[in-house]
Amino acid sequence: MLTGRLLILSKKEAECKEMTAYFEDSGYNVIWCTEYDEAGEILSRGKNKPDLLIFDVDIPKRREYETVEKIRMYSDMAILMLSQDDKLDSQLYAYSKKIDDYMVKPFLPKELSLRIGIILRRYYKGEDPIVQLAGSQIDFDRAEVIKENKHFPLTAKEHDILLALYRNAGRIVTIDQLCEAAWGDNPYGYENSLMAHIRRIREKIEANPSKPVSLITVKGLGYKLVLTGK
Repeated sequence: MLTGRLLILSKKEAECKEMTAYFEDSGYNVIWCTEYDEAGEILSRGKNKPDLLIFDVDIPKRREYETVEKIRMYSDMAILMLSQDDKLDSQLYAYSKKIDDYMVKPFLPKELSLRIGIILRRYYKGEDPIVQLAGSQIDFDRAEVIKENKHFPLTAKEHDILLALYRNAGRIVTIDQLCEAAWGDNPYGYENSLMAHIRRIREKIEANPSKPVSLITVKGLGYKLVLTGK
């Protein structure tokens, strides 16, 4: 499961709330709004910008595409348009206006979730940086930790867990969300395995694994990754 920041823009408040609840349960950080100008204000902020805009419109018209043009003036974020217009010409026109993907309504929530995951993986491929922690660095591209000039390889599960934590750096990620990040859509029953992976991750990233300062346990809730300077 990918995690990240989503902005939902729809004139229908009920649909905003419904999608927000679904994606927050899936581990995403979600902001929603019903006014185009408000979306512009959110996207113009210097910090915590969304990774993807879900633009929900019944039939996109001039005003909607003008909004997209304004967004593109200060953001190259991924944009997914949801529309009832199933005409091929309409879809091709949307792509010509720098819409990254287009989904025709209705569809299942799971289908939308899968499409968002594909967009995020494609759009932000290769952008995982070297992350600085208090006593080590994480190189996600190489799947390794650098500590005291030594390199410690990450297993696939350790990589998935750390990536979910990194993409929500400074925020609590629940045990269920981390299990889903590592084991997929049926994460139940993996809590003990998660604890074992957390222990091994701490051995790699912490200067003193018994007193962690980077991968923090939030009792009864989950875990939090603290980056240097955060």
